Amino acid sequence: MPLSFQFDSTKPTDVCCVGSELYFIPITLRVPLKFGHEVVTAVTVARVKLTVADRAGRTAVGWGETPISVQWVWPSALPYEERHQALLGLCKTLAREWVEFSARGHPMEVGYAFQRDRLPAILTRENSARAANFIPWLAALVCCSAFDIALHDAFGVLHGTPIYETYNAAWMNADLSKYLEPAANSNIDFAGKFPCDFLLREQPRSLAAWHLVGGLDRIDAGVAPGAGSGDGFPTLLSDWIRRDGLTCLKVKLKGNDLPWDIQRIVDVGQIAIDAGVNWLSTDFNCTVQEPDYVNEILDRLLAEQPRIYGMILYVEQPFPYEIEEHPIDVHSVAARKPLFMDESAHDWQMVRLGRTLGWTGVALKTCKTQTGAILSACWARAHGMTLMVQDLTNPMLAMIPHALLAAHVGTIMGVETNAPQFYPSVSMPEAAVHPGLYRRENGRVDLSTLRGAGFGYRISEMRRELGAAECGFGGGSAHNPK
Repeated sequence: MPLSFQFDSTKPTDVCCVGSELYFIPITLRVPLKFGHEVVTAVTVARVKLTVADRAGRTAVGWGETPISVQWVWPSALPYEERHQALLGLCKTLAREWVEFSARGHPMEVGYAFQRDRLPAILTRENSARAANFIPWLAALVCCSAFDIALHDAFGVLHGTPIYETYNAAWMNADLSKYLEPAANSNIDFAGKFPCDFLLREQPRSLAAWHLVGGLDRIDAGVAPGAGSGDGFPTLLSDWIRRDGLTCLKVKLKGNDLPWDIQRIVDVGQIAIDAGVNWLSTDFNCTVQEPDYVNEILDRLLAEQPRIYGMILYVEQPFPYEIEEHPIDVHSVAARKPLFMDESAHDWQMVRLGRTLGWTGVALKTCKTQTGAILSACWARAHGMTLMVQDLTNPMLAMIPHALLAAHVGTIMGVETNAPQFYPSVSMPEAAVHPGLYRRENGRVDLSTLRGAGFGYRISEMRRELGAAECGFGGGSAHNPK
């Protein structure tokens, strides 16, 4: 790939960013969530309002949002608050940089150009003042994602069109060959192809909902209720299954305690069998160092708990996510169960590398930018890889692009939905407009209320007070505000 992303901006529909506002929304989890070696008890959500303008000077506003999940994007022994403040500072820098970025085009083009040509320099500059403990690229992508999502939304709003209906030749200047390179020795050709060629022609209006069983979650009725008890929401796994009709459970594991991990899978698996749950998945959050660790777990389950083994639909990211530094051959794990990249799948180039090492699936996340998620989905689909759309415990607006991505790319099974577990009350203004998206029923989430331009937020119907913006740059009033 060239060092810069080149495309010809020729369409009258092309836009550039002319204004931004950044808001921080602090959230406290009702129960703690264990991520790898760390525990999450609170998170700051970045919400972005972005104004775009077309060649005729018409403007519109779009919205994007993502949790700044410090422990997930930046695992480190560095104190949490130091990392947290560094990432909030990066978000503020990006609010200015997006307005100063002069590229004009479709959001796929502008978003990719920003990630290729501007974001690396911004991150280098932000890290230049740090003697050590540099902000990682994954964290930079997550901070950038709220702006990128807002860009896609604003484009759709400006043109009165759902954003997924613009991922084609009628709206985009550049085909996929300008972004993507196929695997070596393949006969795949991206010339003349657009994202629409790799997305579902008909989207489901509801999706199976995956429930997260965290490492600290209460699964035994004999254990004291602890945090979250008495707030009107379940704390016990069996109560969640019964209330929401769950059929899919994702099990967080330690990755460095074989007996505990096996017993956790067996315990959750038995609860699942008793309650009529169909599927399990396992997530190690990058804590495993050797394939033999995962292989032993799977082999013992196959021999001793064949029904539970059969319920495991896929295995998620056991190994360190820096796969360029840790190019572990994972074919032996993938021979046992589908093996999905998550933290490693920064972009389509990392997906390409992962495929050579034996990974068979990709867990997409909108928190790595809408642009990047679409491109990774296209590359993976073209090369026969299976897809999943994973959560960053997305509440409020962040849930909507997340669910729409799953509905449009087609996944191995449904979509992960964790926000109803960890901060269900936070999304009440959004749930008043889209109740089926924020409350799981019969094991599913309902997308049928999402309609209209951009991501179909219907934000004007939501009664949420944001308060003053952390910062704002540029200007422009929306001709078609939401």
